[in-house]
Amino acid sequence: MTAAARVLAIQPFDLAAQPFDLAAQPLDLAAQPFDLGSPGTRTACLIAFTAVATLTLLLCVLTGPDRDDLDEFYTGSRSLPPARSGLAVAGDYISAATLLSTIGVISLTGYDGVALALSTALSLVLLMFLLAEPLRNAGRFTMGDVFAHRFGPSPGRSRGVRIAACAATLAALLPLMVVQLAVAGEVLVFLLGVDRPGLRAGCILLLGALMISYAAIGGMKGTALIQLIKMVLLLGAGTLLAGLVLHRFGWSPGALLAAAERGSGLGPRFLEAGLQFAGGAAPRLDMISSELTVVLGGACLPHVTMRMYAPRSAPAVRRSMSWAVASVTVFALLISVIGFGATALVGRERLAAGDGQGDTALLLTAQAVFGPESPTLETFLFTAVTAMVFLTVLASVAGMILACANSLAHDLLAPSRPRDARRELRSARASTAAVGLTAIALAISVQHLNLQPLISMAFCLGASALAPALVYSLFWRRYTRTGLICTLAGGTLAVLVLLPGTNLVSGHPGSAFPDHDFNWFPFTTTGIVTIPLGFLLGWLGTILTPPEPRANQRRRYEEVEAEILAGVRPR
Repeated sequence: MTAAARVLAIQPFDLAAQPFDLAAQPLDLAAQPFDLGSPGTRTACLIAFTAVATLTLLLCVLTGPDRDDLDEFYTGSRSLPPARSGLAVAGDYISAATLLSTIGVISLTGYDGVALALSTALSLVLLMFLLAEPLRNAGRFTMGDVFAHRFGPSPGRSRGVRIAACAATLAALLPLMVVQLAVAGEVLVFLLGVDRPGLRAGCILLLGALMISYAAIGGMKGTALIQLIKMVLLLGAGTLLAGLVLHRFGWSPGALLAAAERGSGLGPRFLEAGLQFAGGAAPRLDMISSELTVVLGGACLPHVTMRMYAPRSAPAVRRSMSWAVASVTVFALLISVIGFGATALVGRERLAAGDGQGDTALLLTAQAVFGPESPTLETFLFTAVTAMVFLTVLASVAGMILACANSLAHDLLAPSRPRDARRELRSARASTAAVGLTAIALAISVQHLNLQPLISMAFCLGASALAPALVYSLFWRRYTRTGLICTLAGGTLAVLVLLPGTNLVSGHPGSAFPDHDFNWFPFTTTGIVTIPLGFLLGWLGTILTPPEPRANQRRRYEEVEAEILAGVRPR
């Protein structure tokens, strides 16, 4: 990665031309100008990790399904109250990459980072007002249920759409799980203070086993409880840290921003739009593409939409989403304060040294906010922040594993044989192990690479394939199965073709392959092309469907339209 002197040169794009704030890479903490301080701090962090892992696993055991009940495993028997369900949605949405990398992007790019952080809240607003209730009305357990309800529930009619939904779910979530596991393994190795060959892989394996256990034992209820605890800790620790940052500057946001401007070394440009994508071929279009990808992709990722099936009714969904939007908005404001505090207290040069992404900004701010004169308070705050990071990783990946396992068991395996609740539940639990072990193997194999392209791929798939498929399936009467397959397959293929040509993969010091240059696509995300293409392919597939099947599928939608849009069950 570039040295600090080059990072602060005229071209800030070398530092921050990343597609969005969610694009974390595995932290090379050994290369960071970072010191834990006293040995007691490292011990306290390890104790906090052990306590978090033990407590959360125990809670999953206590709250998990106690009988072979599919509805309880998949949705918690739809008994989750709105507050708990909403905090679970927010917890699924906020991953470790979001937590660490968003603060890093804010600390390095100022205004642009805040704009992208607020896009996360806007994404949930879109989900709340456009998709949440129709998803609850149309779906039972998975996204495949939504598509099958739209095009006909019989196995012959729904088999193809269920397979496509399962493939899209795995394609979107596996990359996210790989990055989360790689980040968590790196942090744990850092806290252990020893980086022997194989130790990092062992840490990834340990953490992955914990996450598999959460999903397999706890099901929807257990993972929702872990997400609830995670959000309470996130908001509590975030409020404490943001308050301490403001206290250092006399509770004056203006003084904080002025200090951040000085600490950035960039002057007024730090608080103006355009820094993050400066130096690109089309900075404004690049920013639009990135923000559109975050908003559409985040709202349609399967582990987030999975939570829409847990509330007991449509009004409960609305109340749940109100909690989710409020929580994520407060979170975005807190991390904005922390990000500016990192620039003001630590300095952009130190934040950019090493990995160049500012991924350690949160940890460095937790150390710097008290200063060396308060080692006890510094140890306490740093330990709380470390526990927050670990719980964020554990909860996020557990939710993703559960979403993938549910889709595998319910959409891929169950329709191929007579319905048997006990057998399907065994399949779901076996699927959690299969998905988790696959993610662990991939994380171990790519742990030393920059994994930003994987995060970009996940959100681009959500925005380019899943978003058009959901919008058309829920709201367009003429939409057909052929159109759905074209949307999912075409949108996914377009992302996979264009993404290798971005500067995230090659042609840039911070790319996955910095020593190669096959960068031909002028934007850092594919969304500016693939999102319109996904909608176009769905339209083309629909109009190319023969008239008779198209008419039959339109009649099917008209039969269930009132149920999907208003929750009115047919008599």
